[in-house]
Amino acid sequence: MAKNNHTNQMTGAEAMVRMLEAHGVKHIFGLCGDTTLPFYDALYRLEHKIDHILTRDERSASYMADGYSRVTNKVGVCEGPSGGGATYILPGVVEANESSSAVLAITSDVATTSIGHYPLTELDQAALFQPLTKWNTIIPRSEMVPDMVRRAFRSMTTGRPGAAHLGFPIDVQRGLTDANGIWADAAHKHYPAYPTGPDWHSVETAVSALLSAKNPIIICGGGVVIAGGEEALDQLATRLDIVVATTISGQGSLPDIHPNCLGVIGSNGGVTATREAVESADLAVFIGCRAGSVTTERWQYPRKGTRILHIDSDPNVLGASYDTELGLVGDARLTLEAMNAVLDTHGDFTSEIGGAEIVAALKAKKRMIFDPLATSDDSPIKPERLIAEIQKKMPPDSIVIADPGTPCPYVSAYLEQDTPGRRILSNRAHGALGYSMSAAMGAWIGRPDQKIISIMGDGSFGFTCGELETVTRKRMPITFIVVSNAVYGWIKAGQRSSFGERYYSVDFNRTDHAAVATAFGVKSWSVEDPAELGKVLKKAFAYDGPTLVDVICQPLNEANAPVSEWIA
Repeated sequence: MAKNNHTNQMTGAEAMVRMLEAHGVKHIFGLCGDTTLPFYDALYRLEHKIDHILTRDERSASYMADGYSRVTNKVGVCEGPSGGGATYILPGVVEANESSSAVLAITSDVATTSIGHYPLTELDQAALFQPLTKWNTIIPRSEMVPDMVRRAFRSMTTGRPGAAHLGFPIDVQRGLTDANGIWADAAHKHYPAYPTGPDWHSVETAVSALLSAKNPIIICGGGVVIAGGEEALDQLATRLDIVVATTISGQGSLPDIHPNCLGVIGSNGGVTATREAVESADLAVFIGCRAGSVTTERWQYPRKGTRILHIDSDPNVLGASYDTELGLVGDARLTLEAMNAVLDTHGDFTSEIGGAEIVAALKAKKRMIFDPLATSDDSPIKPERLIAEIQKKMPPDSIVIADPGTPCPYVSAYLEQDTPGRRILSNRAHGALGYSMSAAMGAWIGRPDQKIISIMGDGSFGFTCGELETVTRKRMPITFIVVSNAVYGWIKAGQRSSFGERYYSVDFNRTDHAAVATAFGVKSWSVEDPAELGKVLKKAFAYDGPTLVDVICQPLNEANAPVSEWIA
């Protein structure tokens, strides 16, 4: 702590460092600015174990914090300066908030005494972040720093996890506060903190409803993996022999190789075969899932009139889109454990649902479409072939981060993980391009013992390729795979299917992404021949350092993508 005239006091900037340290923060992702200088100086002078990762863009900092949070269930912290920095950091903050990922954004600000006098970089940060976060404030006085940090962590980690924002004016950073205020609730170092269980009577009613159904289906969102409910779900699904489907965020609720796991459903990553399971269900159980437009193909499946049970830690989502027979407010793990406890009281019984048999038949239909394309020797390389080669060559327990566009539907539909837990990530709340590269960097910081694979389109590469400098500076052994087809493919595919092939302003020049990455110091390859793809991926995954593989792929508008509106 810096010396000052008040022996038991510290500056607001020092208090921020100590409060982050007290909450178990080990990493901060961010970018410097004039109004952040006292905070940076405190990080320089104080002894602590926080590693600051300098990024090349504030948006990247927030995506890194999100990726870190998703693989660790700890709060990811990002920071940026006032003005433009506060606006640039927004995309990752809102993505994290809507994806139930705990991310704290700290943005420095102009002095409170200069507000209204037109200082450089002044803007209303409180209003800017209000609709995008779970909790948000501008710290008005230095003595309030400890309390405001505690409130932010409490909000992010309890109930439905989400993002918080702290505006940190430069005079608040310089002011003094009492050092005795530095403490943290250890429960808020991870999330979900203080999870709540459901009402026992409602659990009994839910189990009775499940047992009364002839063809039920469980649809898992991200709430199951966030809560650590995989084991309890496995027990329930196995003993009832029930079909389990997931959203993109819910991948890993069960291993994809589990006999009861159907995989991803919905309009992005779902196929006709997986839709059949939802369409024919007489009871659908949403767990940790908002039942939004993608999962339900714009609320078509489950069909209106299907019996609905809905389990979520957020009561606001219950009954929001479907006439719900029963809603249970509770943590996914605790609720599933309670359902298993109720089933224990029923004694031994044999399920007649036959979910594993249904799953096997529908997966066989799905493979009939995928397998011929996955073994195709056509050029440009088909996306199915790329996924198949990644599946064969990636190390065990790899974590895969897929950008929207071409990667997301293919990874969601066809890439299989053989263990439970969050190992496949995509930013499905808002679907902004440029997520995968930065989120992969945050994921590696959180899980340096696992292989991190980032898959992106060439459109996404253009958004964030500057972060390759950060990758090489920090020697992150991430493998980046660029699906290169010189088009904003998702939009062009939509123009094909719904606008009479009137293609407008979606094509751009091909870039030699391998050459760009090489210039940053990344070991890189370019692949056009399908026969060479597997060999190159094997080398890239094994290399002890950052790698990039530029794969010349079939454009999405020409492919057989697992996207329902295009299939139709």
